[in-house]
This record gives sequence, C-alpha cells and structure tokens, in this order.
Amino acid sequence: SFYEELESLGILKPLTAPVEGMVVREGSRNYVAPQGISSVVKYYLEQSGADVSYEQHITHISLRDGRWEVSRRAGLPEQFDVVILTMPVPQILQLQGDIVNIINESQKQQLESVSYSSRYALGLFYEAGTGIAVPWAARYITDNPCIRFISIDNKKRNIDSPEIGPSVVVHTTVTFGSEHLDSDPAEVQQIILSHLQRILPSLPKPISIKCQRWRYSQVTRAVPHCPGHMILHTQPLLICGGDGFTRSNFDGCIESAMSIAEAVKPHL
Repeated sequence: SFYEELESLGILKPLTAPVEGMVVREGSRNYVAPQGISSVVKYYLEQSGADVSYEQHITHISLRDGRWEVSRRAGLPEQFDVVILTMPVPQILQLQGDIVNIINESQKQQLESVSYSSRYALGLFYEAGTGIAVPWAARYITDNPCIRFISIDNKKRNIDSPEIGPSVVVHTTVTFGSEHLDSDPAEVQQIILSHLQRILPSLPKPISIKCQRWRYSQVTRAVPHCPGHMILHTQPLLICGGDGFTRSNFDGCIESAMSIAEAVKPHL
C-alpha cells in the first residue's frame, strides 16, 4: 500500500504524540510527515522522473493544431498532448481560452456546486532551545471564536533537535476564516495573536511570524457523480481531478490520482 511504502522510507510515521480533543474514527490510523507533507509530494515527483517547473501561473488553455496550448502569466505559451488540472475547482472555472466553451453546461453546473472551507494559518518560529511548556503536541480548541487548532509542530512530528527551534502552528475556525477572507492579513494576524495569548498566556515571544490565507482549505462539497476525475475533452485529453472530486485527505487524493492515471493511460 501507499502507506506501507511511505512508512518504510520514513516519509510517514504513525502519529504517537498526544493530541487533545481529536476525534478518532474507529478503524482509522493517523500519520505525520516528519519533514512536512511536501516531502510526500517531492518523493512521488522524484519517482516519476518528471521535469517539474514551479511558480507557473496558468491563465489560458486553448486548442492549437490538435494539441493544447497553455498560456501563463509570465513566459511564452507551450503546447502539450495531455493536460491534467488538479488545482482547486473554482480556479479551473477561472481559466480563459477555448476551455471556457469546452466545459459543457452540465459539467459547469457540477463544478460550480463544489464548495470549500476557508481559514487562516499562523506560524510562529522560535530560537533553538526555546521551551514551550504545554502537556500536548497539538490541541483542538472548541470554545474560541477565532482559533480551532494549535500544534507544537516539532513535538507533533517527534522531532527534537538542539539546532532547530520549535514552531507553533495555529489554524483558525472556518467561520473566522470566511468572515475575514478579504481582510488585511496584518490585521488578521494581530487578532489571531490576541486570541492565542489568551489561550496560552505563557507562550514565549517568537523570532518570526508568518500568516497564511488559506482560501481553499478543505472540500466541504465535492463534485457530484464523478469517480475522482472529470474528462473535459477526449482528443487531445483534457482532464481534471484532485480532492475536489473526492475528499480532502490523503486517501481522497490517492483515489483521485489513481482514477486519473487509469483515464490517461490509453492516451500515452
């Protein structure tokens, strides 16, 4: 299984650190990625042998001589035989070019029905050797209008290093995220910090803070009647997938990836 492979390589490890308030579903197992969830993505990209271009903002997808011409915000357009889209579904609907007319009315309605929760994430970073005196590695908060989750990230991942300072990650509630989605991030940061101070008054002063708006946090309603993907055009193939077509956890991502792979195989 995917879990066994990743666990054998140390990319995933079973979650053993204490998490207060976590609802454990019967039969489920929880894992952590000691080097961050990006290490899972990096592993699969390395295995694929793909030549990856990062920081490319796609704006248009159009048909040109039986291939897909993909335009980006910076740089020249490029042509491809197959295009796979796995960004959040609302961003698929924002693309311009022939894709606008290629998505039929039924598909458009299905894609428009997808919804996501929105929240903010706050990261607080500390000098090596700083102690954070709490009995848990992570905690779900149920009685605060702003904060839903706090994690002492190095503790949660079971990483104790004298060279690396601890970090605290805070997630806001979905309601707070929705209400402040278009607010000034600097103002939002101060609100979150004031609530955090009330919950953890003994928290030391960090050396740096990062506030991240998470517009498409988790899928609350996935594309209906789709087995992990949707084919928008067959020849040449234009297909979309991702957690918006299943659910927002690792199993949902793998399920969509497998269904996309099966759909793409005949076109290779």
